[in-house]
Amino acid sequence: MAERATCGCGGGTPVGGPRDEEDRFRGLLEAAPDAMVIVDDTGIIRLVNAQTEALFGYRREELLGHPVELLVPGRFRTHHTQHRNGYAHNQQVRPMGAGLDLYGLRKDGSEFPVEISLSPLETADGLLVSAAVRDVSERKAAEERFRGLLEAAPDAMVIVDDTGTIRLVNAQTEALFGYRREELLGHPVELLVPGRFRTHHTQHRNGYAHNQQVRPMGAGLDLYGLRKDGTEFPVEISLSPLETADGLLVSAAVRDVSERKAAEERINELAALVESSQDAILAKTLDGRITYWNAAAQRLYGFSAAEAVGQHVSILAPPDREEEIVLLMDRLRRGEKVEHFETLRVTRSGGMLDVDVTLWPTRSPDGTVVGACAIVRDISDRKRAEAELTELYEQQRHIALTLQRSLMGTPPAIPDLVTASRYLPATQGAGVGGDWFDLIPLGAGRVGVLIGDVMGRGLEAAAVMGQLRSAAHALAKTGMRPRQLMQALDTVVADLNVPDQLVTCCYLVVAADSGEVVICSAGHLPVLVAVPGEGASTLPTPVNAPLGVGGVIYEQRTTTIARGATLVLYTDGLIETPGTDIEDQLTELIGTLDKLASSGLDLEAAADHVLTTLLPDANGHDDVTLLLTQVPAAPLATAGAELSAEPRAVRDGRGFLAATLCTWGFVERADDACLLLSEILTNAVQHAQGPIGLRVRHTDTELTVEVSDPSPQLPQPRVAAEEEESGRGLQLVRALADDWGVRPTDEGKTTWFSLRMGQPVAPRPTRP
Repeated sequence: MAERATCGCGGGTPVGGPRDEEDRFRGLLEAAPDAMVIVDDTGIIRLVNAQTEALFGYRREELLGHPVELLVPGRFRTHHTQHRNGYAHNQQVRPMGAGLDLYGLRKDGSEFPVEISLSPLETADGLLVSAAVRDVSERKAAEERFRGLLEAAPDAMVIVDDTGTIRLVNAQTEALFGYRREELLGHPVELLVPGRFRTHHTQHRNGYAHNQQVRPMGAGLDLYGLRKDGTEFPVEISLSPLETADGLLVSAAVRDVSERKAAEERINELAALVESSQDAILAKTLDGRITYWNAAAQRLYGFSAAEAVGQHVSILAPPDREEEIVLLMDRLRRGEKVEHFETLRVTRSGGMLDVDVTLWPTRSPDGTVVGACAIVRDISDRKRAEAELTELYEQQRHIALTLQRSLMGTPPAIPDLVTASRYLPATQGAGVGGDWFDLIPLGAGRVGVLIGDVMGRGLEAAAVMGQLRSAAHALAKTGMRPRQLMQALDTVVADLNVPDQLVTCCYLVVAADSGEVVICSAGHLPVLVAVPGEGASTLPTPVNAPLGVGGVIYEQRTTTIARGATLVLYTDGLIETPGTDIEDQLTELIGTLDKLASSGLDLEAAADHVLTTLLPDANGHDDVTLLLTQVPAAPLATAGAELSAEPRAVRDGRGFLAATLCTWGFVERADDACLLLSEILTNAVQHAQGPIGLRVRHTDTELTVEVSDPSPQLPQPRVAAEEEESGRGLQLVRALADDWGVRPTDEGKTTWFSLRMGQPVAPRPTRP
């Protein structure tokens, strides 16, 4: 063999055989389709064929006698020498395609993939190894293209052989199942199948090998995959058989349909909900043709689905509401949603229904409105209940307002005092609130003006209001100063034990003859005064805490206002409205009064104008009280004198009064007036130290006489015994006077009486 190799290299005479045998061997070598390289046990090339020259780019003489590593890329040479030496000790035939990635090296330095089969040859000269070398560049390129296509596939691709062993997967398979590629290759495909299906899967796989066919996605099978973490998920699988030289391969495209299955389940659930809904649900086209009709629609309208589908939706509308259908369809075409539209609809039997309809447009994938859906609810029972509740509410509201007005009372008409009042109940709840006002005639040309507010609404607020109004009225009639009255009311509120109620109140005493106003406010809103020709402003008032706080010393203030001015009192419902600022509303109220002061409107018209301006919306306000009080005109005449606290003061005072009445022409009841003055002056002289003030004034119809002294002790009427010389004066005053009273003052007290008088007569001329 060595000589044959030498002969093959240099053309020498072969040893051990005739020449024709060598020629036949060479002929076979040259006829081989692959490059043939024969090396000895030292790795020296002894024989090559023409295909070797063509494949590697060397001439034959450039190869013979050189190490075979000449044809191996440099990075593999060290390992190649080791493998070659190992092969010498473990000689065996190695076929092509043994799963090794091998490369050849051309003379020009380029590398290319190869497959090599090895065959040992024992010769007399030692071991020779025959290597058949095949260029697999094209096949490798084809494989790369195939792998590229496989990786580019949108689905997980799993290729198995006829034994069910995984031979090839793509990246999508790794992502879908959670395995790395090397964890799948060479393993049974049942690794990706849930345990409960594996036995049947093996049977189906074996059956597929005998009945090969393409099975598309979505073939109606419920299939599941198994991830590495043990979770299952629904899949669709398409199968394609591939006949190869290595046998049958099956390509499986696996698609995760979890989202689609979930969507289908949601759709099925929604469909079941729609069909089982207690509300009528229907769908229609944009021209109004019904396309869907659920069971509730049949129950509501009486039409079966077969009768309704295809009909125009106008069959459900009464004749006088068909135009309504047209308008609703127009809104739906514009993409509008119509929510809770209450209307009337007609049933199959001709009955009328009150319904609540919600409609919304349905759209195609590109957003175009293609139809509409409607949910219809029968609200006939609700409408009847609402009507009954409204009637009941009105009854309760009437009862509540009657109760409140009864508790509030009706202020008396006061001669020569012009007033206008408005009370608006709250527009929420039963309308009962805690507002109140009162006008209290105090005599001697004085009027008490009272306004208060028990915060909150309801019967409790109204009950507290009623008690406070009664208490305030009674206390005011005693002639209490405003600060004293407020101090007393503070105690009343504390005794009522209503900790959750906040009470504000304002009390004014207005004197007609002087325009004097004494005011005390317990946390109430500011009183305004509108003067004709001058506008409106805030009446100066000390700041005091609301009633019921306790431990508060209330302060009052005395102010003089112009004749004919109007006092404006109100509660918070007038200026505290939702969505507004109280300061802005107060400013608007003052601006409104400014205009009214110069317009000359009477008080009734002015009150209406204030409410219209401040409360343009009739709904959403608390209870509102508004009181306009115009200061009375001054008396026609006044006179006064100061007397000492001596007995002669009685005679002097009586003479002063008689002369004054004579001057004024009031002679009709002059004797009565002088008698009453004598009794009051006598009391003052006996119980006071002086000085004593006497003040007389008259109007068209009334004469008022006041006696002031520094004693704080108030006289009390009593029944005198027969032997007593005192105790009859006040009884006489009560009997003869049309009105009388005593009021405390900061300096002491004032006792007064009034007599109704006719028209004065001209005084008689004095004789010379």
